[in-house]
Amino acid sequence: MRKVVLYISLSLDGYIADPNGGVDWLGGEDRNYTGDYGYGEFIRTVDTVLMGARTYRQVTEELSPDAWPYRGLTVYVLTHRPWATRKGVRFVDGSPSKLLQRLRQEAGGDIWVCGGADLVRQCMGEIDEFHLSIMPILLGEGTPLFPSGSPPVSLRLTALRQENGMVECVYRRR
Repeated sequence: MRKVVLYISLSLDGYIADPNGGVDWLGGEDRNYTGDYGYGEFIRTVDTVLMGARTYRQVTEELSPDAWPYRGLTVYVLTHRPWATRKGVRFVDGSPSKLLQRLRQEAGGDIWVCGGADLVRQCMGEIDEFHLSIMPILLGEGTPLFPSGSPPVSLRLTALRQENGMVECVYRRR
C-alpha cells in the first residue's frame, strides 16, 4: 500500500506562511546557500501530489509561473471552482480523505500532501509520515500548520538532520 506523506516547511513558531500568505522567508541561515534541503531525495519517492487550490495558485502565479515544478508527477488539486486545464493536473472536488484512500490502493510511489494548512487539517487521518522542515525564523503570526484545537496525534521520531540552520524532523504515527 502507498504511503501518504506530509512534506512541508514551517517557521520555528509553527507557521507555514506569513500574515499575507507569503513564503519568501523560507531558507536557512545563509541566504546564498544553494542546497536543496533534501528535496531531491524526497521527490524521488513520490509520484502523486495532492494540493489545495490556494497552493496551486501560489505555485503557478508567484513561486514558479514560468516552469511547472511537478513535471512527470500526477497532481490532484482540491478545488470547488473550474481552472484552465494543465497536463498532469487533475482538478477534483470532494473529500481529500476519500481521494487518498482510493489513491493508496493504486500502484505507485508515495503520495505527497503538499499544502496548505486547510488541506493538511482535512488529511490528518490519512497522513502516515510527517517531514517537517523547521526554518530558523520566528514569524510571530501567520498561517499555523496545525491550528489550535487540532486533535492529538501520537508520533515517533524516525529521522533528524540539519542543513544550513534548517532542521528536518521525520515522524511516523505511533
